[in-house]
Amino acid sequence: MSIIMIKGLQLLLSLSILVILHELGHFIPAKLFKTKVEKFYLFFDVKFSLFKKKIGETEYGVGWLPLGGYVKISGMIDESMDTDQMKKPPKPWEFRSKPAWQRLIIMLGGVTVNLLLGFLIYMMILFVWGKDNLYSESLPNGLTPSKLAKEIGFEEKDNIITVDGEKLDNVLNINRNLFLRNVNQVTVKRNNGAIETLSIPDDIGQRMFESGEMLPLTPSIELVVGEVVKNSPAEKSGLIKGDKIIAVNEDNISDFNKFTTLLRTKKFDSLNLTVSRLDRFDNSEEIILKVFPNENGTIGFYRQTIDFNHQELSLIESITEGFSYGYWTLHDYVAQFKYVFTKKGATQMGGFGAIGSLFPSEWDWKGFWSSTALISIILAFMNILPIPALDGGHVMFLFYEIITGRKPNDKFMEVAQIIGFVLLISLVLFANGNDVYRWLFE
Repeated sequence: MSIIMIKGLQLLLSLSILVILHELGHFIPAKLFKTKVEKFYLFFDVKFSLFKKKIGETEYGVGWLPLGGYVKISGMIDESMDTDQMKKPPKPWEFRSKPAWQRLIIMLGGVTVNLLLGFLIYMMILFVWGKDNLYSESLPNGLTPSKLAKEIGFEEKDNIITVDGEKLDNVLNINRNLFLRNVNQVTVKRNNGAIETLSIPDDIGQRMFESGEMLPLTPSIELVVGEVVKNSPAEKSGLIKGDKIIAVNEDNISDFNKFTTLLRTKKFDSLNLTVSRLDRFDNSEEIILKVFPNENGTIGFYRQTIDFNHQELSLIESITEGFSYGYWTLHDYVAQFKYVFTKKGATQMGGFGAIGSLFPSEWDWKGFWSSTALISIILAFMNILPIPALDGGHVMFLFYEIITGRKPNDKFMEVAQIIGFVLLISLVLFANGNDVYRWLFE
């Protein structure tokens, strides 16, 4: 099965789960408040549906257009744009006849379910699979700073001790923290053993975004070959697992990040790798291998992996850690949302292709549920935005009604719904257009 199909099936399953549960978040309180629900659909049934069955007063079905789903609630101006019923006198079972607080709960139900689901999945992942920690002492060669990181005071082979007074469970999270979490101080241990505290500028996140240096601090890892890709330039040259690369042509180089940067920027037609190889008696010898890189500058091997410290968690620990992870996932997504409104950020928007790329290339349940939890939290945030046609738009108008005591008239709601729908379709087309552009030209 191809990678595209594997990712596509995971995306379809994930969206199906999230859409059904989201719509249940509207359906259940609507039923509790004795509001008539005419339809409950997974995906959109434009012109026709793949499956439908009426049970009681509700038609349940599966549409053919996998762009979401919906519940059609009587007496409500929604994406169905069924305005005929709104011209008739309101009935007791209709949405518009219910008190504002009940309507508010119905509209917030989907977002609430998505948010709670994301947190719950993270708790489940931690309980079933535990967590992998990477403390700074597990990186004896410390971190390699980018140009930007050097500008704010980081040096070669620095080890992170604390960030704003707290030790990181995963030292590689320093990049995300710098970008999104208003870090003030980072305490580091220098290569010479000295301890220093660096003051981080307030605009570090903006500078990272503008420069493209999203990983200003990367682990300084010896260039030891882990696995060699079959039929790759590396395999054809004779490179094998366990080889330690110590030089490229005339340049002494033993750091993986510097090695990949060199290959990417220089674009060699061919190069000589000097490697240190252990024989069967554990004696090292130096060998020179001639390699012809691929067009993209890669030669086809994976470096030796970092040793993470695996930790099993109890149920209580999983709940606590999962809640924290979910909170920071939501926080970080909201924090980076501001970049969408920049020219560079707009070009990085993605549609279904970008969402599908979140899933692992091989079917892996931990990866599947991790991606599903992230998408669930993203859907919760996006749906609560105050845009007509989204849940947040309805909530915005309900708050207006509660505060002022006046309900927006039906004609205004119809126009707002149309504007919101056109805006959403435009954003979907733009985001998916970005996916197509990247696929064709990058």
